[in-house]
Amino acid sequence: MTLFSMRPEEDLKYITEPIVEIKNEKIKLTHTQWIYWKAFIKKYFFKDTNAFDKAVFSPVYRNIPDFFLSIGGDNYCYGAPEFIYLINKEIRKRKVKNILWGCSIEPESIKERMLEDLQEYTHIIARESITYQALKDKGIKQVSLYPDPAFQLDQIDEKLPNGFIEGNTVGINVSPMVIGLEKDNGITLENYTNLIQYLINHTDMSVALIPHVVWDHNDDRKPLTILYNRFKETGRVILIDDAPAEILKGYIARCRFLIAARTHASIAAYSTQVPTLVVGYSVKAQGIATDIFGTDENYVIPVQSLKQPEDLTDAFKWLMQHESDIRTLYNNKMPSYCEAALQMKTVLDNLL
Repeated sequence: MTLFSMRPEEDLKYITEPIVEIKNEKIKLTHTQWIYWKAFIKKYFFKDTNAFDKAVFSPVYRNIPDFFLSIGGDNYCYGAPEFIYLINKEIRKRKVKNILWGCSIEPESIKERMLEDLQEYTHIIARESITYQALKDKGIKQVSLYPDPAFQLDQIDEKLPNGFIEGNTVGINVSPMVIGLEKDNGITLENYTNLIQYLINHTDMSVALIPHVVWDHNDDRKPLTILYNRFKETGRVILIDDAPAEILKGYIARCRFLIAARTHASIAAYSTQVPTLVVGYSVKAQGIATDIFGTDENYVIPVQSLKQPEDLTDAFKWLMQHESDIRTLYNNKMPSYCEAALQMKTVLDNLL
């Protein structure tokens, strides 16, 4: 198998032993290449407005495989995915099977061109029931519901840093993306600050600030560093370094609670039975929580709903008060829920 990646150098940084060949999904066009002039002719003489974009993404469909898996649960979450539409159109010309794997999609986004594109997949596997039902309601029949593949991610336990108390540490994850969606400027970090202050003043728990995405334009370490600098003198707050996802999961698994903005940080916690509050912003957080707990109420607090500085602290107090009940639910639910993620193999085997 070949993975066509937006950032192959990043994949190779974090995945030390790839089980697939990793390639860049794009090529750089220059005037010295025949593919450039071929695109030029198509655009200016045959009015193909997508000619250059198709040339850029040509590695994906230059060598025709037996099937494509379109991975990345957020592919359809942030506006119209024009390049995905384009790639899918070229793939479908080859009449090979094309499967959308482990997705979340806002129901109100499924209309017109997006709906037309989704209808053309050989099969779609939704990772939570809100997306699944929305697709069914739109008349898409070739759809299944299975947990996110990340529920089967391996866990690696590195040595814990000084001050990280296994089983009595609150993991905290916040992202620039979730901050960018707040309604009141500064309210998100103010809520996180008040929560950490509450933990220091009223509990004996440590706090571990855990990044999950570290892109230049979207780096969790930036807001986490702000929080760390506010509390580092207490000796109770630890800033975790960037690491592969399996190692981050190892840190999260040894927390007592997790407050998470990133979906896959929350999945790391759910799958290791750590009581979790998600500072969410989309259907994926609501859908996954609902599938596990039967409701997203008290398990997801939308960032858009943060109005008062104590909102996050109050939500965490509820989580702490119901810790025993949550752990009982996890014990009964999570083994089979995580195992269900492996059942996607049966779907793929039948399709292929």
